[in-house]
Amino acid sequence: MVPFVRRRYISVISILLLLQAPFVFAQTKNYSLSSLIGSAHNYLPLLMQKKALIESGKASITDTKHSFLPQLKFSEQLNLGSANSLAGSFFTFGMTPSTSGSIRGENISQPVTGNVAVLYSEYELDNFGLNQAKLNTARAYLNLAETDLKKEQYFLDLNVAKLYFTILKNQYRLSADQQNTDRYQSIFQIIQALAAAGIKPGADSSLAKAELSKTKISYNQTLGNVNQLKEQLAYLTGIPGNSITLDSVPINPMTKMPLAADFMMDTLNNPLVDYYAKKRDIFVANQHLISKSYLPKILLAGSSWGRGSSIQYNDQYKSLANGLGYQRFNYAVGVAFTYNLFNGITKRDKLAINRYQLQASEYDLRQQKLSLLSSAHQADNALQTTLANLTELPVQYQSAQDTYQQKLAQYKAGIISLIDLTNASFVLYRSQTDYIETLNDWYMTQLEKAAATGNLTQFIQTIK
Repeated sequence: MVPFVRRRYISVISILLLLQAPFVFAQTKNYSLSSLIGSAHNYLPLLMQKKALIESGKASITDTKHSFLPQLKFSEQLNLGSANSLAGSFFTFGMTPSTSGSIRGENISQPVTGNVAVLYSEYELDNFGLNQAKLNTARAYLNLAETDLKKEQYFLDLNVAKLYFTILKNQYRLSADQQNTDRYQSIFQIIQALAAAGIKPGADSSLAKAELSKTKISYNQTLGNVNQLKEQLAYLTGIPGNSITLDSVPINPMTKMPLAADFMMDTLNNPLVDYYAKKRDIFVANQHLISKSYLPKILLAGSSWGRGSSIQYNDQYKSLANGLGYQRFNYAVGVAFTYNLFNGITKRDKLAINRYQLQASEYDLRQQKLSLLSSAHQADNALQTTLANLTELPVQYQSAQDTYQQKLAQYKAGIISLIDLTNASFVLYRSQTDYIETLNDWYMTQLEKAAATGNLTQFIQTIK
């Protein structure tokens, strides 16, 4: 009975494990650099903000086009008040009502009613290119918003790639730390056996144990760095940090030499340059807009109106109800030419302001190009040094590995001390970490050069 219950218990546990297995495996996924960047493009709120600004720019163009439509206004007034006026002209004030007719020798306080309805339309027949200048300015702002999004995506790609290579370096370092721990674990076991046989002193065992503990601490520190970097990557991509695993990570990076790519400077398609070029274009468009804004305008105007009053044509006051209807109807059509004679002064002042802003934007663009060119040249110099070191470091690693094996055999034979063996182990570990650091320097330098020359996307596509 007991074996049956045990078998049944084992069967239930096995079924539960099988049911959980797909869930566990579903949580782990290998991510390439391109997939991480794609996830960041669809997740980061900053990019969503930039996309919303692009839609705002498109809406602004539509709004500008609609502003060219004719004006068509309707208004209607129903009034009650006195009607006394004098001959002569005066400048109207905002609070001064208009009184027509009713010119007599005395004031009459009897109230009268009046009714006025007006339909007025106005259309700019010609504004000498102002409409096109407004459209060009709106399009310039839209172009800036689009290049701003590309610039932010470019920086995001660069930051994700930097984190990717930094995590890669720490994972290589983690592997080296594990190998170092395994070596000291092996040394410790050998010393324990030799000490138990009375061949080696017990102090060697204590020293080896201390070195083993030190390697474990280093491993834990590197593992913590990997987890921290994954959380930074999670912030940019929206992927939980504990589920991020980089694909195509060889255990020994020395088995795969990186391939150098010769990126040429591309200022035409570089988002870091295009953004500043589009900023300059806004001031160019604004210059045309200012020039067109202060030119004359030719207007086509039309109006139709009806009016009623309780005062009749012979100055007779009728009942208030007589003024509620429309008694007279009129219409008017005209073409108007309008120009402010002082527009030239205002235009000159605003063009002067814009001219200096345009000049500043051109210097800004020139500075950006100069900075990127300098970064590309510095990257070239750093790559020469890094490639030379990558050629030598495998030789150093192989020599250190051979030396460690010799020292281990010599220690077992009692020829050398533990200090000589630990020194050889340290040199081997350092040769591994030196190669890892230099390899990371190569990737980072290639990344910086690709970003500076406008070839970041092409470089990322080469990382498989």
